[in-house]
Amino acid sequence: MPKKTLQGVVVSDKAQKTITVLVVRRFMHPLYGKVVTRSKKYAAHDEQGSCHMGDTVEIRSVRPISKTKAWAVSKVVGRAREEA
Repeated sequence: MPKKTLQGVVVSDKAQKTITVLVVRRFMHPLYGKVVTRSKKYAAHDEQGSCHMGDTVEIRSVRPISKTKAWAVSKVVGRAREEA
């Protein structure tokens, strides 16, 4: 069975080997037809510690690693711009 994948932005990288990813989804309301935006934060495992705040990442579902972590970083889609 294929693993679920989600794409979002890293909003926290303070913990060791853990990042918080904000995933935003948009859908059409079934009755009113308005586009509704919903967001959710996921704790994801980052073994190398290569992701930083503002990066766009793809996460995949894995077996539970801890109480709140059941996702892992599969790849970094885009890096945050460095402020000079």
